[in-house]
Amino acid sequence: MTTEQKAGQVLLPFFKGKEVEAHAAAIERLHLAGSIIMGDNVPLDPQGRMDVHGMAAINQRLAQAAAAGGRPWPGIIAVDQEGGQVARLGPPLTEWPTPMSYGAAGSAPLAKEAGQGLAAELVPLGFNVDFAPDTDVTIGPKDPTIGARSMASDPGAAASLGVAFSQGMLAAGVLPAVKHFPGHGSVTVDSHLSLPVQPAAVAELSGRDWKPFGAAIAAGSPMVMTGHIAVPALEPGVPASLSGPTYAALRGLGFKGVAVTDALNMGAVAKQYTSGTAAVMALAAGADLLLMPADVGQAHAAVVQAVASGALPPERLDEAARRVATMMAWHGRTAAATGAPAGSGGALSARVSASAVTMVSGPCSGPLVPGAVRVAGGGPGDRARFEAAAVRAGLSVGSGPLVSLIGYGGRGAEGDIAVALDAPWPLQDSPAPVKIALYGRSDGAFDALAAVLAGKAPAPGKLPAAVGSFPAGTGCP
Repeated sequence: MTTEQKAGQVLLPFFKGKEVEAHAAAIERLHLAGSIIMGDNVPLDPQGRMDVHGMAAINQRLAQAAAAGGRPWPGIIAVDQEGGQVARLGPPLTEWPTPMSYGAAGSAPLAKEAGQGLAAELVPLGFNVDFAPDTDVTIGPKDPTIGARSMASDPGAAASLGVAFSQGMLAAGVLPAVKHFPGHGSVTVDSHLSLPVQPAAVAELSGRDWKPFGAAIAAGSPMVMTGHIAVPALEPGVPASLSGPTYAALRGLGFKGVAVTDALNMGAVAKQYTSGTAAVMALAAGADLLLMPADVGQAHAAVVQAVASGALPPERLDEAARRVATMMAWHGRTAAATGAPAGSGGALSARVSASAVTMVSGPCSGPLVPGAVRVAGGGPGDRARFEAAAVRAGLSVGSGPLVSLIGYGGRGAEGDIAVALDAPWPLQDSPAPVKIALYGRSDGAFDALAAVLAGKAPAPGKLPAAVGSFPAGTGCP
């Protein structure tokens, strides 16, 4: 490969809106690794749902562009599809609850089944990489970014569940990427906006944040994503994604796969560095795949120039390009999965929510409402979904105890029964006598809630993180 080809092989770009042909031309011209699909790239049908055939056609066009230079391994066609808040692809694909559901359900086999179910629906659309699961260990309400994207506050649980979910994804034929090393769940600033600082010493990080990454590496995870977090114990003031000591620490855990940066157009990097500077810094530090540089043309030119000037050793670019090519060649040989049709995971998604719903305070058996219920809070869509689920469970709507829904980023709510639809922390501020953590807002999640309210099903979940005075593990026996 020429230097220009190798520089392209380590860049995974995004594009704006529906500019598919212009993007395909850039992939061919710069020999790029492939593409990531973001929410604004997803074609919609007249009902506002994802156009399945249109999405598959776009991905096929981008994959063709990646193969145009004659390389024998498949291009990367990637997406962020974790379930919960982070899901770029909507209906008719299955809607999954937040990843914290797996921590509440406490079942590695269920997490593996869900990872396979989620990934299987991506395969017919042409996706071969999903930047999931999030294996960050959350510290609770002071964690503004990860929250319910984390599976648990316990490092051992986050490790075993993250490995299980990843293995399910691989079984379906999609490459996972565990994220965000060196751990985004224990910092208090959102790296989409500015640079968080992780003050912990290496010993503390090793015992908490790095455990899930160590487990994923031991299980053969092909990819680890580095986050835009400054760790003074490793390298003060520099985002981990651009920091040599961070990649050394990651390799020190035994990792031999592809180290991919978090999106380089995020505030924590883009506010400090140009696309070209960030790209060269990340590669020189030890990154193998550079995700979403703000200006991919500038990043490509800077990498080529850095090799020509001696600022970037050619061996480092060779190593990065070889790792990416090796991973995709391996994937091309091993992933014979045909996938599953859109929406086929609905029953499994509902089973995850039914296994996760947690009684934080309140009775563990019998009906919680006397055949009728009122609802407040949440978004308009949440209330409509709750009402439909209540009717399916045999409850009438409009009188009786008040159920207060607390959505993403919401606060503690009044009412007889408070229900957290995302991270459970707002329940600590709610005066409601009955507090329930649901960890999702899918139809299946609301069905699980309605079944508990009607006394038709238990709430078997356990809190995967402390909520105020309620310790992790709180729940019905």
